[in-house]
Amino acid sequence: MTEPVSFDRIWEEKYAAGHAQRYPWDVVVSFVFRNAPRDRPRQDVRILEVGCGTASNLWFAAREGFSVAGIDGSESAIDYAKKRFAEDGLDGDLRVGDFTALDFADGSFDCVIDRGALTCCGFSALKQAVSEVRRVLKPGGRFFFNPYADSHSSARAGSPAGDGLTNDITGGSLTGVGQILFVGRQQVCEFLADGWALHQVQRLELTDMLAPEGSIHAEWRVIAEKTS
Repeated sequence: MTEPVSFDRIWEEKYAAGHAQRYPWDVVVSFVFRNAPRDRPRQDVRILEVGCGTASNLWFAAREGFSVAGIDGSESAIDYAKKRFAEDGLDGDLRVGDFTALDFADGSFDCVIDRGALTCCGFSALKQAVSEVRRVLKPGGRFFFNPYADSHSSARAGSPAGDGLTNDITGGSLTGVGQILFVGRQQVCEFLADGWALHQVQRLELTDMLAPEGSIHAEWRVIAEKTS
């Protein structure tokens, strides 16, 4: 059996060296405002981010009044996030942990965010992580799933690393980021086949016309609802 690969140590090295994302991704802002429940006060709406890094997305959500939690494999990233939240007077449940074994109760969250984090897991670990996301979501809760697509130029510029991963990437927009699982439409649908209703399945491709041979950045932007 393939051992799940759920965290690449390169990210701890990057965060320990001072890498920090300070502002939220626009796609996450849109997801939150379009999918968070509106039938109760924001402080009663719970949002989890898996692979939150320095928690810039959760910083935005907390500032907007939502109740937030985040998990990441990097202790340095979580330490940075906790310090920033404290400095800004924000509350957040920020933890170091494993995507494949979320330390939260069943049905705890209204929304779960994955902004390019689970795509750093191996295939078997990603399947486990999605199952865990479903477990901690409330029925009717929404999941934003954002893996990289197999049409990405970087998918052809690295070495196979086991469990579907590509590592040692030397070309495209993901050069030097560590291990990545690039997935196609069939795999996206397989990950979300049981107990989910798909509300959005988009493949975004951006071509850098100044790069050699027009380098393509490709990612999936998927919104799924827990049905049972």
